[in-house]
Amino acid sequence: MASPGSNQRKIVTEFPGTIRVYDDGTVERLRDTDFVPPSISGSGVSSKDVVINSNFSARLYLPPHCHRKLPLLLYFHGGAFCISSPFCGKYHRYVSRLAAEAQVVVVSFAYRLAPEHPIPAAYDDARAGIRWAVSHRAGNGPEPWLNDHVDFNRVLLSGESAGGNIVHNLAMAVGDPEFGLGVGLSGIAMVCPYFSGSKPIESEVIHRRPGGGNMWAFVCPSSPDNDDPRINPVGPNAPSLTGLGCKRVMVIVASEDGLRDRGRLYYEGVEKSGWKGAAQFLEIEGEGHCFHLYNLESEKAGILIKRLVAFFNGKS
Repeated sequence: MASPGSNQRKIVTEFPGTIRVYDDGTVERLRDTDFVPPSISGSGVSSKDVVINSNFSARLYLPPHCHRKLPLLLYFHGGAFCISSPFCGKYHRYVSRLAAEAQVVVVSFAYRLAPEHPIPAAYDDARAGIRWAVSHRAGNGPEPWLNDHVDFNRVLLSGESAGGNIVHNLAMAVGDPEFGLGVGLSGIAMVCPYFSGSKPIESEVIHRRPGGGNMWAFVCPSSPDNDDPRINPVGPNAPSLTGLGCKRVMVIVASEDGLRDRGRLYYEGVEKSGWKGAAQFLEIEGEGHCFHLYNLESEKAGILIKRLVAFFNGKS
């Protein structure tokens, strides 16, 4: 039912199919608004929701028959920093499958969203989230699943789209000695990562979405330049990628995605930087942005997940 006077509202910002903002401040998210409760999946993975702090929460996943210490995967969903959550169906199903096939404990974070909480809120939450997670390494944290089932010598980060961007920025923070995490990262995996730049490149031109606008300026009004190092990590003002605080990097892109070439540039930048770790790159042919989330049972989604599983377990 429409609220009184709602027909007088005017749209002041819109990204078609994603989000609208009205002149009275109302924010309308146009997709990924469903909620799937935690459960035990068909593969036996248990999930539950926890509160991290007053700002945000997370969904935890525990594989079945967990009788040994497992790697910990810290996961960040996509959605252009402004939509979606770990609790919507597509991310819940995907992360459940990762937990089952990779045999990893997962914390999937519900970081704060723009425009109500513009950048750097998502990055601040990511930093708080990893600190919360590793606070369990002595076995006396607030969450029993982490105390009892995690090997903190095998901590990984992964995310799609904006989540991949968060993963990069969090890995850079962890690589700063002043961050003082006390735990290293064994690897980071980014799928269709959301990076940009002031000058459009080939895949952005070919696959440009009509009415796409400048999403970064929308979610980060305090620094709308698309060469901000947080959105363009290989740009002119970006710090050296030798600062990545992890041993391994995997970048996965899709050939029909406008973000494809940004992901490739990132991988090449890592390789050329002098960073001492091992980097991998995979391009899935014939698919678009984050295709696997919408067709999880497809053959190509299976290829992507198989590569991630091998990476998480140090086998690739």
